Parts: sequence; C-alpha cells; structure tokens
Amino acid sequence: MPSLQSVISCLSDYDPTALPVDQANRIIGEVVEPVRGIEQLPIRSALDRVLAEDIVSTIDVPAHDNSAMDGYAFRSEALAAAQTDTVELEVIGSAFAGGAGALAPTAVQAVRIMTGAVMPAGCDTVVPQEFVETVADGTHIRFAADCVRAGDNRRLRGEDLARGQAALPAGRIVSPADLGLLASLGIAEIRVRRRLRVAFFSTGDELRSIGEPLDAGCVYDSNRYTLHGMLRRMNVELLDMGVVRDDPEALEAAFRMACESADAVITSGGVSVGEADYTKQIMARLGDVTFWKIAMRPGRPMAFGRIGSGEGQEDRQDRDSALLFGLPGNPVAVMVTFYHFVRAALHRLMGANVPPLPLLQVRSAQAIRKKPGRTEYQRGILGRAADGQWEVRITGQQGSGVLRSMSEANCFIVLGHEQDSVKAGDPVEVMLFDGLV
Repeated sequence: MPSLQSVISCLSDYDPTALPVDQANRIIGEVVEPVRGIEQLPIRSALDRVLAEDIVSTIDVPAHDNSAMDGYAFRSEALAAAQTDTVELEVIGSAFAGGAGALAPTAVQAVRIMTGAVMPAGCDTVVPQEFVETVADGTHIRFAADCVRAGDNRRLRGEDLARGQAALPAGRIVSPADLGLLASLGIAEIRVRRRLRVAFFSTGDELRSIGEPLDAGCVYDSNRYTLHGMLRRMNVELLDMGVVRDDPEALEAAFRMACESADAVITSGGVSVGEADYTKQIMARLGDVTFWKIAMRPGRPMAFGRIGSGEGQEDRQDRDSALLFGLPGNPVAVMVTFYHFVRAALHRLMGANVPPLPLLQVRSAQAIRKKPGRTEYQRGILGRAADGQWEVRITGQQGSGVLRSMSEANCFIVLGHEQDSVKAGDPVEVMLFDGLV
C-alpha cells in the first residue's frame, strides 16, 4: 500500500493550503486499497454486498427458444407462401410452459402456445392471440399476413445470458435485480467482500447528546446522526463512539480504540484553524496524516490519512490501523465532505466499482454569486418551471451551519473550480440527491 506522503511527493503542484477537489480525490484514490477479507453467503443475504469475483453463467438463459407471449407458433415460411392478405393454418395442439414440446407442425400448421413455452420444432414465429380469429370448423385459425413478421415474439436460447458469458463483474454492489439474475442461473451462494467496519465520533466540549440539558453556549450534536444515516445507506458495520471531549488523553484513547476496531475512522470537528492543536498532533503522531484546506465551499478543512494504535503501524491493513477522515465541524460541511470525498473512498475500500454520480445540466432560476478558484456545492431544489423546462433554485441561506438547507434540498448545484458567478437563466450542473442521500 503506498504511503500518503509518497503519493503527495509525486505531485509538483501540491498545495495543502489550497487543494482542489479533484486533486484531493485523486490522492485519496491512490492511497486507499480494498479490504482483503471474503465471505461466502447465500444470495438472500448478499443484497448490497460487493462481489469478490466475476459471476460467469454455466447455462444458457433461456435454455430453449420460447414464446414471448400467448398466441400461435408457426413456421415463418407460411407468410411468404400466403396467396392472399391472410394466412390460414391448421391448429394441431397446444404447448404450455414447463413442457418438453414434442409437436412438429408443417408449414401449413400451427400450435397454440403459452408465454414461456418451448417453441415447437421448426417454428420461429408467434402470432399474438389477439390478432387471430378461429375459422368456423374450430380446427383452423386465420390472421392478417402483415400483422406479424418472421421471428416475431420468439425469445432465443441464451439471448439473456449464454453459457460462459460474464453475468456480473467483481466489484459490483449486489442489487435486487442481481439476486434474481443469480437465481436464474441456479446460483445459491456467492463470494463477497467482508463488510467494512466504520467508527465515528464528534469532538468538542460544546456538544451535547440528545436527552442532555443544553448549557449556555452548547449545542446538540447533529453530526453523528447525519453520519449514522449516510453510513447506514452504505451497508457498513457502525461503531458510534459518541462525543469525545477536547482532552488529549480522551482523544488519544478514542483514536486508539477506533483504529483497533474499524477499517475507517470518521471524526467531525477538531481540524479547523484555531481549534485545539493537540487534536491534530494526536492524529499526526498515530499515523501518516495530512491536513488540507480544500478549495471548496462548504467544507474547507479536512484531515486524511491512516492511523494506527501504536508506533510504526501506519502502513498495515489490519485491525490495528484504519483510514482517517477528519471532517469539519459544521453540519452541512460534514455532509458535503462526506459525499464528495469519504463516500468514494469507502466504496474503494470495500472493493466496489461505483461510477461517479452524473451531473445534469439545467437552467438556474436565479443569479448565484461565485468566485473562481474553488468548487462550490450549493443546496438546490430542482423542479419544472412554468414553461415546462427543468430549473433549479437554491434553498435560501447557504451557510455551512444551516442544516435545514440540506433537508429541504433535492440536489447539489455544483459550481466548478474555475466557474464565475451565474446569471438567472444560465445553465448549471446539478447532482441529484436520489441515490446519494
């Protein structure tokens, strides 16, 4: 595993006091490596877990050519041989799903067939039953020659998955659809990466937990609850270590306990300019850590690295060391830095190949002030304007302590590093919260 300092030393334009968002993510991506533990699980227990190996189909799905709907199966040559605008065929029997399909009609015959039934020998086309009328004698059917084309309404053997074809790649987070796909292949168990263990705590003498009285100058700790919710969405094992007071011994004990129990440690508070120096000193003493002022708003201060419970353990990937994400203390800044740095890092740590969330371009409903030289994540509400076009407006006050701005929003308005102010009507990029929060 490369050390953080070795990665940083290769960057000629590295500046920890004004680090662009893209460069911070690139550094984190080079340092983080997936956990090595693997488990074998029944597929019912594998939802939202990360595949540890490729899944390859050992069968054809479907196993036979079959009908895509209820109707009548016949040979398509009957269409070319029709002397009029209609086709008339003799019905010689029926085919049902689950049967072997022993019938073999000629070019002037058809078989009544149900959805999913094996196509009779020689048949390559199915005419839907709603296009068919029964001739008076009851043994023949008639339909318009142009209502169906050769090959219509037939599912081909292996068209979903062929034997030997890759079905699901390693690194995929298993979805409900994937469970069905695995079941269709007859796979009962799969190998997945073990779940991550993530410890988190807040720092600050002014913080109080829910249920405690608020003394003068104190606030309730909201950050642990937003972190809890964001981490739960990622299906990791959680270790909530509560609020740790601004005390060197208490902080060091918390860090040591966290990195002995977890793969990653997330803290909120204690990394901003002017905060207690011993917080940063403890982080640095326990491992390979750097302190950044990221060119972004909100969420400028951040610490990142790897810490261990003892000296010389910073390069180990075991129960005695852990990735460290020291996030700012303001509530919105915690959420923004989590989503734009920590989330991708944890996906990489769990071995998941997750593409970045797409940015959609829409119209801004209002002017937005912005200075070049930093990336801004304004909280927005995306909706339809009176003219039917999609447009976005900010939620109001955008301060990093206004948690209501996240609660009311349904997207981030992403204003790039070099972008200037936005005028009403200008296009802007938005990142939807659906799939994120």
